Amino acid sequence: MGNVTSGVAAKFAFFPPDPPTYDVSKDEGGKLVFSGVSGDKNMDVHLVETKGGNKVVASFWKHPFARFTILYSHGNAADLGQMHELFIELRAHLRVNIMSYDYSGYGASSGKPSEFNTYHDIEAVYNCLKSEYGVKQEDLILYGQSVGSGPTLHMASQLKRLRAVVLHSAILSGIRVLYNIKVTFWFDIFKNIDKIRHVTCPVLVIHGTEDDIVDLSHGKRLWELAKEKYDPLWVKGGGHCNLETYPEYIKHLRKFINAMEKLSLSNQTKKELTSTPSIELKHNKCLRFGKK
Repeated sequence: MGNVTSGVAAKFAFFPPDPPTYDVSKDEGGKLVFSGVSGDKNMDVHLVETKGGNKVVASFWKHPFARFTILYSHGNAADLGQMHELFIELRAHLRVNIMSYDYSGYGASSGKPSEFNTYHDIEAVYNCLKSEYGVKQEDLILYGQSVGSGPTLHMASQLKRLRAVVLHSAILSGIRVLYNIKVTFWFDIFKNIDKIRHVTCPVLVIHGTEDDIVDLSHGKRLWELAKEKYDPLWVKGGGHCNLETYPEYIKHLRKFINAMEKLSLSNQTKKELTSTPSIELKHNKCLRFGKK
């Protein structure tokens, strides 16, 4: 029974583009690059081996003055070749690094897509961020779009020092996309409704009011369940796959990133004051958060 239900869930949940929109090759210097996609000198390509034995493609988009790094888990029916223009825009407007990846069986990543493979995928990419770029939890924002909310909340429920989480057109669970149920069945997939209760960092929820694939009620319930809520963005008239085209999308994200930077600086200052009380007493009139 378990194999049957998990197989049905996999068929329902995963629709990788066929054929993929890009391939991975090596340039003359032996560096991994995307073929079929315009290059970017500030983008690195990685092949990361997962605990499930697959090799997933990850791309790291560098910003020279990045405040944070976003680990982006994209939606269904997409791969990195289709996402690169969005990443260029987000990197520029938000002043962040972006690490994204293709799930097992998507794009040029090997293996087959499944719920647990997406968990292995994001864990391997997170480890790559730590080892290759020295990214700390405190400087990391997890971003999950649609199905990508599954691996995002899987990681966020385990990492207790994350800077923030963004849930974009997110799902409560796989079966809840199809049916309005009150309990979670054991064979359901991406049980976000349960995992978000264990997320301790600020959570921003973005959802379209006219989403005909994942109802707005999913986003609203996830926001209600978040412990550290940030002002949500309900995009009036927005669907499931077009929220990036609304001007309030990037405006709200920029406001969120700025708020997370202020929070980070405030926490850092408090930590310094706690460790050096004599300095606090001597210079307390100069310590005003947010003042340059």
